[in-house]
Amino acid sequence: MDATRIKEALQMRKMIDVLLDPNLYADLVLKDGYFINVITREIYQADVAVKGEHVLMVGDAGDLVGPKTTVENIRGKFVSPGFIDSHMHFESAMLTCTEFSKLSIPTGTSTLIGDPHEIGNVLGVEGMKAMIEEAKTLPNRIRFTVPCAVPDAPGLETSGYDVNSKDMKDLLPDPYVQGIGEIQSFSNIKPVYDHAPELIDDLVAAVSYANSIGKTVEGNAPGLFGKELAAHIISGGTHVSCHETTTKEETVEKLRYGVSVFMREGSSQRNMADCIRAITEEGLDSRRAILVSDDMVPEDLLKYGHMNDIIRRTIAEGIDPVEAIQMATINPATHFGFKDVGVIAPGKRADIAVISDLTEMTVDQVYLGGKKFAEKGELTVDIAPYIYAEHVKNSVKRKPVTKEELAITASGSRARVRAIEAIPDQNLTGGKEFTLNVKEGIVQPCLQQDVLPLLVIERHGRTGKIGKTFLHGFDLKSGAIAESVAHDTHNIIVTGTNYEDMVTAVNRVIAMNGGIAMIKDSKVVGDLPLKIGGLMTDELTGKEMSERVSELSRLAKEVLGCGIHVPFMHLSFWSLVTSPKWKITDMGLIDVNKFEVIPTIV
Repeated sequence: MDATRIKEALQMRKMIDVLLDPNLYADLVLKDGYFINVITREIYQADVAVKGEHVLMVGDAGDLVGPKTTVENIRGKFVSPGFIDSHMHFESAMLTCTEFSKLSIPTGTSTLIGDPHEIGNVLGVEGMKAMIEEAKTLPNRIRFTVPCAVPDAPGLETSGYDVNSKDMKDLLPDPYVQGIGEIQSFSNIKPVYDHAPELIDDLVAAVSYANSIGKTVEGNAPGLFGKELAAHIISGGTHVSCHETTTKEETVEKLRYGVSVFMREGSSQRNMADCIRAITEEGLDSRRAILVSDDMVPEDLLKYGHMNDIIRRTIAEGIDPVEAIQMATINPATHFGFKDVGVIAPGKRADIAVISDLTEMTVDQVYLGGKKFAEKGELTVDIAPYIYAEHVKNSVKRKPVTKEELAITASGSRARVRAIEAIPDQNLTGGKEFTLNVKEGIVQPCLQQDVLPLLVIERHGRTGKIGKTFLHGFDLKSGAIAESVAHDTHNIIVTGTNYEDMVTAVNRVIAMNGGIAMIKDSKVVGDLPLKIGGLMTDELTGKEMSERVSELSRLAKEVLGCGIHVPFMHLSFWSLVTSPKWKITDMGLIDVNKFEVIPTIV
């Protein structure tokens, strides 16, 4: 028997002794609260007794209170299992696991399932391992679902490193790795099947290995029905999820197939209200309905909360509070096969959220492994900052660019062009055509039609290519915005009202070794260095990052006149070639449905 098993056996025996020996007592008793039973969907008054990191019992715990027992009188408050975010990206918050957790824990979230797909695209296995090692230092539970295919669309985009099935034997055995993350490489079923069948072969090999060692696999099936949905489910091996479901009709079919529908409600993509109608209107069982954030900015975490806020919004859509809490506790625990979290019951880990207002989901206290970590929205235990090694902070390998490199050219005085159409609060896009003026061989932006150049500059030092198209719907009135956060391969993406400011913005991002830059009249309006893979920073706390991003958003609106919500996050998704319709990579304008590069000039 190994050391872990011996420790587990000793803990079990100690808990049995406390329950049956009248001279032994609990370490903690939460007294007289309203207990939320996510197993039976009940609420009733009960104590919760804890010994060490684990729950002893739920009920009358008066006999377990001794002279050294900490008793918290929570009469009138509700006791819930700690919340689980089943699909999220630390990189989207631009925060380390540590700083994200500092904002998340006080809101009642005790378990995070991170997908390190972003840092994997930039730094490969080495980058993912760096993030996994950080998570091992934290008190909340963090597990990772790692990508088995990077890039998602070979030939249509350029990542910093390539990841395939061969890398799974290096990553999956780690106990902090839950399984394979969103299998985006097989999201566009028919185009991939027709044009890149080798992706399917490698995917099946990776999934088969994951299944053989008891690891889970997560899906990614936007807009799929019928045979295509069935093929995607089969590619997951046993049981997959989907966090890209956006309609009631999709939700109904996926739930009927046994897919765990991860109902997304993040900062820029909000799909829960449409998905939940499969339950409120069609009466489907909610056991496989799971709430996730996917992508959140620090400002929203501080202002609104994390999973508690998503639960609150779900309740507002007509779901019973206990059922909504199930979607962030027992439902995800069941999906992932977690045996010790997601419920409050004897022997389970004492991850507990004490809620003072059930409708508003106001979290009063948070316990991790039986220890109080937060109260009244503030941490009660210090969590030390985590500093990353220098080798993950030098990922931008691009020389400064010139206007001649960025300019979109055409002959004649007018040009018919294709433009990606922005859809607010979605990573889906449309596609339109516009006629623009051509001056000295360069196609000009048109603010009247809201049509701006949109470019992606390869920054990993592998091809040097620049993809060029136009964007409609960003509502930018002046200047330019560039960033090294551009899903999923995270090259530098830039848009602007003039090429001069776009050049300055791109070169500012290069000079910072990654980050966000806003330029007006060739001057820096605002910037944010993101040195860890060009995606995150360990130089700011979560609160400091929130203030910086909030200020950048204000400047984008007030100085550059940008009218779209969370502009940096929206901009980052217009290079995501796994969701329809048109996207932009360093290879050019991509017709996602056809799996091919199409010309910007019609």
